[in-house]
Amino acid sequence: MTTRLKIWSTEALNEALEKEDLFASGAASLELIGGVEPALHLVMHEYGDLPLFLTVAGEQIIIEAVLWSTEDVSGLSSFNDTILRTHKYFPLSTISLDTLSDGKDYYQMFGALSATSIMPNVIFEIETLASNVINATEAYSNYLATPLEVKG
Repeated sequence: MTTRLKIWSTEALNEALEKEDLFASGAASLELIGGVEPALHLVMHEYGDLPLFLTVAGEQIIIEAVLWSTEDVSGLSSFNDTILRTHKYFPLSTISLDTLSDGKDYYQMFGALSATSIMPNVIFEIETLASNVINATEAYSNYLATPLEVKG
């Protein structure tokens, strides 16, 4: 007999996460953003109110954070080279360059896991991404045109 794995939806994850200690304790908060492709807006209070976004897309759970725009980076070519050579030092996360709704390019850090992942793995991914965002901001701060305040 084959055991069928539960596949999370964004809405189901919202309900389950509300009960988890990370959110029930107030260390983080979450809000369901409805729409054609619903998403969760997570605020990691213990990481300086760091905003994260979570969505279930097909067979993946994607958790991401906007780092900074390309306009905030000095020495873009050198920075991109550095990112490609060092992003592997941030476990379970990677960095992408995406055009957001304002038409500008932004660096984002994200992690992905299976939509059948167990809740402890989802929580671990959320906390790891938050930590990695803080660490990446510190590691790459010398490339930022205006130094960012790192909270954590």
